[in-house]
Amino acid sequence: MIQLSLIGIGTGNPDHVTLAAINALNHADLILLPRKGDAKSDLIDLRRLLCRKLLSEKSSAEIVEFDLPTRREDHQYLEAVADWHTRIAEIWGELIQQHLPDGGRVGLMIWGDPSLYDSSLRIASRLSDKGKAVQVKVVPGITSLQVLTAEHCIPLNTIAEPVHITTGRRLRENGWPTQTSAMAVMLDSGGAFQTLPQDNIYIWWGAYLGMDKQCLINGPLKAVGQEIMTRRDRLKAEHGWIMDTYLMKIVAD
Repeated sequence: MIQLSLIGIGTGNPDHVTLAAINALNHADLILLPRKGDAKSDLIDLRRLLCRKLLSEKSSAEIVEFDLPTRREDHQYLEAVADWHTRIAEIWGELIQQHLPDGGRVGLMIWGDPSLYDSSLRIASRLSDKGKAVQVKVVPGITSLQVLTAEHCIPLNTIAEPVHITTGRRLRENGWPTQTSAMAVMLDSGGAFQTLPQDNIYIWWGAYLGMDKQCLINGPLKAVGQEIMTRRDRLKAEHGWIMDTYLMKIVAD
């Protein structure tokens, strides 16, 4: 039997990793670390740092790195994602079979929380679909939305109002949802908020949340939208990658 722990590690800041996550890492027999290419080498470096900081001397975990396949661009989006998940699951399965042929405990460090716009649970389900005896455990983590609101010192929701959480892709396709005064946007390739009317919207934006290079901007969308795009482009050029998210609310005139 394989016990696969999907361990939420927040934004990579060791101070944001829970005691439950530390415990799960220290009880793992195998820890898999994905590499996403040179442009995102900071991400594997942060995972390595967490291993150095959080694994005790008693830990016997074997740490194995692997190259994450890229998503194909010659497919429709959902088809490409499904194919991508299948290929990742195959890599996980091969590494688990190679390093734990008789079973054991596997740990995977997941940015943020495994339940919020993350694919690890869907990928893990493919292991069971292939006949492998896998027991999945989720260790919740601090999300980028929690860090965003904490750093800006704001509540996520307006009193008695819902919050709509979506992606940049969906925002471009669907616009602002009806009967919603607050919207959080994740996985935006850049500037989906520019498709919205600029009046009566306030935005709180953050990039590299929880990291040393964290950057925050907030203000009326009409006033700071272009500043966010300029700063975002500069940061991405400087670091080779960017992870950002933002919260927007409709405000009274």
